[in-house]
Amino acid sequence: MAARLQLEKAAWRWAETVRPEEVSQEHIETAYRIWLEPCIRGVCRRNCKGNPNCLVGIGEHIWLGEIDENSFHNIDDPNCERRKKNSFVGLTNLGATCYVNTFLQVWFLNLELRQALYLCPSTCSDYMMGDGVQEERDYEPQTICEHLQYLFALLQNSNRRYIDPSGFVKALGLDTGQQQDAQEFSKLFMSLLEDTLSKQKNPDVRNIVQQQFCGEYAYVTVCNQCGRESKLLSKFYELELNIQGHKQLTDCISEFLKEEKLEGDNRYFCENCQSKQNATRKIRLLSLPCTLNLQLMRFVFDRQTGHKKKLNTYIGFSEMLDMEPYVEHKGGAYVYELSAVLIHRGVSAYSGHYIAHVKDPQSGEWYKFNDEDIEKMEGKKLQLGIEEDLAEPSKSQTRKPKCGKGTHCSRNAYMLVYRLQTQEKPNTAIQVPAFLQELVDRDNSKFEEWCIEMAEMRKQSVDKGKAKHEEVKELYQRLPAGAEPYEFVSLEWLQKWLDESTPTKPIDNHACLCSHDKLHPDKISIMKRISEYAADIFYSRYGGGPRLTVKALCKECVVERCRVLRLKNQLNEDYKTVNNLLKATVKGSDGFWVGKSSLRSWRQLALEQLDEQDGEADQSNGKMNGSTFSKDESKEERKEEEEELNFNEDILCPHGELCISENERRLVSQEAWSKLQQYFPKAPEFPSYRECCSQCKILEREGEENEALHKMIANEQKTSLPNLFQDKNRPCLSNWPEDTDVLYIVSQFFVEEWRKFVRKPARCSPVSSVGNSALLCPHGGLMFTFASMTKEDSKLIALIWPSEWQTIQKLFVVDHVIKITRTEVGDTNPSETQYVSEPKLCPECREGLLCQQQRDLREYTQATIYVHKVVDNKKVMKESAPELNVSSSEAEEDKEEAKPDGEKDPDFSQIMHAFSVAPFDQNLSIDGKILSDDCATLGTLGVIPESVILLKADEPIADYAAMDDVMQVCMPEEGFKGTGLLGH
Repeated sequence: MAARLQLEKAAWRWAETVRPEEVSQEHIETAYRIWLEPCIRGVCRRNCKGNPNCLVGIGEHIWLGEIDENSFHNIDDPNCERRKKNSFVGLTNLGATCYVNTFLQVWFLNLELRQALYLCPSTCSDYMMGDGVQEERDYEPQTICEHLQYLFALLQNSNRRYIDPSGFVKALGLDTGQQQDAQEFSKLFMSLLEDTLSKQKNPDVRNIVQQQFCGEYAYVTVCNQCGRESKLLSKFYELELNIQGHKQLTDCISEFLKEEKLEGDNRYFCENCQSKQNATRKIRLLSLPCTLNLQLMRFVFDRQTGHKKKLNTYIGFSEMLDMEPYVEHKGGAYVYELSAVLIHRGVSAYSGHYIAHVKDPQSGEWYKFNDEDIEKMEGKKLQLGIEEDLAEPSKSQTRKPKCGKGTHCSRNAYMLVYRLQTQEKPNTAIQVPAFLQELVDRDNSKFEEWCIEMAEMRKQSVDKGKAKHEEVKELYQRLPAGAEPYEFVSLEWLQKWLDESTPTKPIDNHACLCSHDKLHPDKISIMKRISEYAADIFYSRYGGGPRLTVKALCKECVVERCRVLRLKNQLNEDYKTVNNLLKATVKGSDGFWVGKSSLRSWRQLALEQLDEQDGEADQSNGKMNGSTFSKDESKEERKEEEEELNFNEDILCPHGELCISENERRLVSQEAWSKLQQYFPKAPEFPSYRECCSQCKILEREGEENEALHKMIANEQKTSLPNLFQDKNRPCLSNWPEDTDVLYIVSQFFVEEWRKFVRKPARCSPVSSVGNSALLCPHGGLMFTFASMTKEDSKLIALIWPSEWQTIQKLFVVDHVIKITRTEVGDTNPSETQYVSEPKLCPECREGLLCQQQRDLREYTQATIYVHKVVDNKKVMKESAPELNVSSSEAEEDKEEAKPDGEKDPDFSQIMHAFSVAPFDQNLSIDGKILSDDCATLGTLGVIPESVILLKADEPIADYAAMDDVMQVCMPEEGFKGTGLLGH
C-alpha cells in the first residue's frame, strides 16, 4: 500500500514545475502513470490492489482448476428429499408446531387408532370419478378425522422424506408462531377426537378413544366417625403426576394415590352424621386403558413471578411398569411396556423444542422423531443421553443418577406412554383404504414430477456452467493487453462476470467517469486494463459502456489537478509573504478592506478550498474509493457548508454591501490583496474608498433614536406606576382593603411583559395595550369566580388600585375593563358583603375550563405514580419508594380501547417485581376506593400523576385441593382460546 501511494505521488511530481497551460499529452500519460506498473502473472498470488494491469485474484480461480459440477448450481439433489427405505416420514415444523408433530407421530404408531380412523367414512368419494381422483382440483379434508386420515395415509405410504401438516394445524386454528402447552394440547385434542368419533355408527370407530386411552378412577372420602364412603367417579385420559421432590416414577404414582386427611377447618360434611367430621380422602384406580399416558408435571405455576416455570429434576422410569399394586381390583393384566417418551428440550416453559422417542410396535425398534428428521436407534434400545446434555448449564445442577438395565433417567421427559403388554404381536401391516391410497399415489406422482423437474434444472445449470467455464478459460488468457491496443473496464463488472452465483449484466463504467465524461485520474485504481480483443467480445455479448480507450484520459482533470497542486505547494510561501505584507502600514487609497476573521483563518480556508476542488469530480459521481454517502449525511453537510462564511464574507452586511463596523475589518495593501485573490478569486472586493452600506447607516441612526425613545417611555411609565413596577402595596381579594370598594383586574402576563420592558428598554419593545381578552370567554364573560381568584387562579391576574387604573388607561390601550365591586346587602348587623364582577361570570365556559383542567391532570406523559405496600395496616416505606413511570402521548380517556383479555398490564408487572407480589394477590386502593376493574383506565379510576396507591397483598393458601366432595376443574390455558380445540 505504501509503494502504491509513492507511485501515485511520483506520477504527479512534474506538476510542481509545469504551469497548467503547459500540460502536454506526455504529462497526461504521466498523470495516469499508475497503470504502467507491470504485473507478472504466475508470480502474483493475490490481486495487486490498485494496479489496473493485475488480473490475478479477481475470481478467476474457480474457473481455471478442476471443475465440480455441483459448483455450477445451488439446487440440492431432489433425491435427498426422498424417503429412505424402511424408514418413517417426518413432519414439517411450521414455526412453533413441533409439539403438534410429536403427538401426531405417537398417535400414528398407535396401530389400533390408525386402523379405526381408516374405517371412518369420508367425503373423499365426492372427489372420485370412475377409477381415479379428479385431476382438476385438489382434495381438501372437511373434518378433523379426514385430516388425520389423510395425514396418516401420507405418513404410511408417501415417497417424501417429510410432509406438510399445515392443513391439520389450520383446521384446528392453531397459531404457528406461538409455542403452546403440549400437555394441554394432548388433553383438548383427545376430548375433541372422542366427541367427533362418538357420532360414528361403527362401534370399533366410535369407542376407539375410550378403549385405547380412557381409564376410570374414583375420589373416595371415608368418614372417620361412621365409616361411610362417598365416591365420585371420573374418567381420565392421562394421569397427571407431580414430580417435585421425587426421583422415581413409582414414587410419583404413589403420591397421586396417597391418602389425605381432612381435619380442622377442612373437615368433611358427612350426610350420614349430618355434621362435619374428620375424614380421609384418596383416589382409587378402577380400570386402566390399553395405552397409559403419564403426564409428568414439569411445568408448574410460580406464584412469585406469576408465570410458569420448568422443573429440570431427574425422574427415573423403567421400560416395564407393573400397575397391579396401584389398582383396586387385583388379578388382571396390568403389566405395561414403555412405547414412547416425549421430550422438551429447553430450560423455559415458554420456549424450547419438542421431540419424541417412539417404539415401532411391529419391529420393536426405537426411533427419534425430530420434525423432518427421523433417526433410528441402534440395537433396538432407547437412548436419551444426547437430549439430556441440552439442559440448563449450571454449577448447582443435579448430577444424573445411575440407571440400571431396563431403566432410564430424564430431566426433560414430560410425558411417558406405556402400552399394555400382550402375548400377541401385530404382524400384519395396516392397509390404507383405496380412496386414501389414490390420494397418496397422486401426491407421490407430484413428488416424482418435482424430482424430474429439479433434476432437469440441475442439468441445465450444469450445462450453462460448463459453457461459462469454456468461455472464461478461453477469454481470460486473452485479457492482458500487453503492447496491443487496450481499453479500461470496471473491476467490479469483471468480478461479477467471474461470479457464478449472479447473472452477468451489461458493462457499466459510469462510476469511473469524471465531470467531463472521461476516465478520472483517481479512478484508474478501480479499473482493469484489458486487450481490445477481449473488450470487443465483452461489449458484443453483454453490451453497456461507455468504452474507455486511451483517448478517454481526461486532460481537463489533469490540468485542474496541476493547478491545485501548484497552489498547495505555493501556499506555505505565500502565507509567509502575506504575513510580512500585513505588517506594513497602508497609506493613501490603494488598500482593500478584509475581514479580521478571514485574515486569521485564510490559510486553512485556502487549504480546504483546494482539497474541495481536488475532490469535486469524485463526489460528482457519488463514489470515492468504494465509499458512499447517505442522503441524510450529504444534506447535513450541504447545510453546514451553506452556513459557513467564505473568505471576506464576514464584512458583508445583510444587504450585500460593506458593513459599517470598522472593528470587524482591516485595510491591507494592494500586493497582499493580490496574493489572497489567487486563492479566493470569487471573494467580495472592497477598495478602501468604498463607502459603507447606506441602508445600514440609516437603520443604525433609527436604532439609536428608537433606543433613546424607549428609554424615555420606560422612565415615564416607571415614574407613573411605581408600585406596580416594584410590586409594593398591592391589593388582595382575600383581605380586601378598607379604603376602596372597587378594584380593577389585568392579566399577570401584561404586568410581567411591562416590567421586562421597563427594566431593559433597549432590548425589548414597549407594551402598548392591556390584553384582558385572555381573561374572558368568547361570549365576553369572566372565566374566574371570586373564590378561584383568591386561590388557584390568583397567579393569572393582577389587582389594580383605582388611581393606578386611571394612569393605565392613559398610557395603554385597554381592550376590556374588568372590575370587582364590593357592596353591603341585608339588614343584619353586621351586614353581608357581596362581590360583583363586571363583566359577569360565564357559567358554561367556566365549567368547560374546569373540565379541561381535569383532562390536563390526566395527561400521563412521563408522569409518576407512587405505590406503598401495607402490612398489618402499616405502610412499608423503603429508601426509594417504587414508582410507576407512565408515558403516553394522550389522555387516558382518549384511548380507543382497553387492553385485550390476557394482556399483562406493565404497571402491575412493575408492582410485582418491586414487592414480589403476583398480580392476582394484589389488592390496590386509592383514597379508600378499591381498584378492581382490570379494563378501566387510570383516569376513570381517579388515578392522577403524583397519586399514591396502597397495596395490600393476599397470603397464598397452602392447600387448594381440600374441598368437600367437589373436584377442582382446571380451565384450559389462554393460549388455545378461540381455536378449534375448544369448539367452533
